[in-house]
Amino acid sequence: MCPDIMKYITGDLSEDSSSNGYLLNMEDWSEEIALAAAEREGITMTDAHWEIIHFLRQYFDEFDLTPNIRLLAKVLKKQFGPEKGSQKYLYSLFPKGPSYQGCLIAGLPIPRDCIDMPG
Repeated sequence: MCPDIMKYITGDLSEDSSSNGYLLNMEDWSEEIALAAAEREGITMTDAHWEIIHFLRQYFDEFDLTPNIRLLAKVLKKQFGPEKGSQKYLYSLFPKGPSYQGCLIAGLPIPRDCIDMPG
């Protein structure tokens, strides 16, 4: 196991992430880091989760933007159909907020107009 992932597993996030767990350097992201972030959030990653995480990363690479829940649902509906683009489906995967938790696990910045952030 690489030393950097140990910071996430042990909870020593002070140098590489913000106080809410978001990576400070998106280049540090890996699937191992995503798994650790998901575990901290109480999420067991499935293929459905990975599909959304990889979509978020691809979307960010293309548009330099992290989508809020409304935009995320809209673009997923267009690309994958109404079931995967429904907010009900997205909240079943990311119960604290699809854009909030999805971006956290994907190693992306929180959407600037995030409306599904808890607390």
